[in-house]
Amino acid sequence: MSCKPLRVLVVLGLSSLMAAYAQEREPDMDNGEEINELCAGCHGVYGEGGKQGEYPRIAGQPYQFLVDQLVLFRERKRPNLAMVEYIDERQMPDADIQDISAYLTRIELPNRMSVIDESAPGFDALARLEEAKRVIQIARAEGDVAAGEKLYKRECASCHGRDGRGDVKDAVPLLAGQYTNYLWRQVDKYIAKIRIHDPSAPDDSLLGDFAKQELQDIFAYVSTLDD
Repeated sequence: MSCKPLRVLVVLGLSSLMAAYAQEREPDMDNGEEINELCAGCHGVYGEGGKQGEYPRIAGQPYQFLVDQLVLFRERKRPNLAMVEYIDERQMPDADIQDISAYLTRIELPNRMSVIDESAPGFDALARLEEAKRVIQIARAEGDVAAGEKLYKRECASCHGRDGRGDVKDAVPLLAGQYTNYLWRQVDKYIAKIRIHDPSAPDDSLLGDFAKQELQDIFAYVSTLDD
C-alpha cells in the first residue's frame, strides 16, 4: 500500500484526469490569449513576470507543469492569496486551464535584443519597443558560480536539465530565466512542506539538506544560465 499522503494522491489524480481530458480537445489559443489579458496584470503581457520575482516568469514553462500548478491553486492545495479570486471552478474550468497553459508554454522570451541597424530605412521603433518588452535577463545572483555549477550538475540537472530548461515530458519547471528571489521563496516553501518538491517522493528532504550557502551558490549558477 502506498504511503503517499492523500493530498498528493489527489493532486496526481487530478493531473491524470486533466492530461486525459486534454488529449480529447485541441487547446483554444484565442481563448488562451484572452485569459492571458487577466494574467498579464501581474505576470506581464508575455508571461515574463515582474517586480524582481514578486511575480514569477510563467512563459515557456512546460504545459503539464502549468496545468498542474493551476489545478493546485484551484483546489487550494497550493496556497496563494493573490490567485484565489481568479482560479475558482467557475472562473477557471478545466478547458480554460488547458487553453492558458498551452498559450503560455508557447511564448519564447529572448535573453537579448536582436542586432539591427536602427538608422536603416524602414526601422520600426514600435516593433523594437515590443521586442524589448519580451527580453528577460536575470541579474547575476550572489554566490560562488563554480561551486554552484558542481552542485547543480550533481543534484539538480537530472530533473531540471543541464541547461535549466526543465523537462516537458515529466512536467519539471525551467529554472533558467526565472527570478532568483522567486526561487528562494519557493525553496523556503518546499522546506516548510507548504509545497511538495517531488510529488513522486513527497517526503523528500533534499532541499532541506542543503546549507544556505550551497543554495546561494546554486542560484548564482542558475542565474547565469540565461546569459
